[in-house]
Amino acid sequence: MDLLELGAAWLEDQRTRHLSRMVAYLRGNDSVNVAATIGRTEFEQADEYGVVHRTESRDFLITAADLVLADKPVLPQAGDRIRETDGDQIFLYEVMAPGGEPPWRYSDPYRRTLRIHTKHVDMERA
Repeated sequence: MDLLELGAAWLEDQRTRHLSRMVAYLRGNDSVNVAATIGRTEFEQADEYGVVHRTESRDFLITAADLVLADKPVLPQAGDRIRETDGDQIFLYEVMAPGGEPPWRYSDPYRRTLRIHTKHVDMERA
């Protein structure tokens, strides 16, 4: 492990400890609670008339090693869901990205952090 990788690991640990909240990651009947930092990504896509449409995604940054479903490490898939509780509200997000973009990407060169793009799809009361 080189010095930059050590620094990236330290930063990942600090992000998880101090800049995250617990969310539930869901796929079918499987789920796992993970610490997630909330972010956003703006996507731009031109339509057939040249009009540029902007879409904003709510992103969840999680440690890749924490995404374990049915005792197996997994990567995000379109259609998975993330449940975020805020007070007495539960927000449900679906993993997706517009315009053929991938629904997730690594957020660092060492593949420690996943940036998962989502769209708000439902809300419930806790």
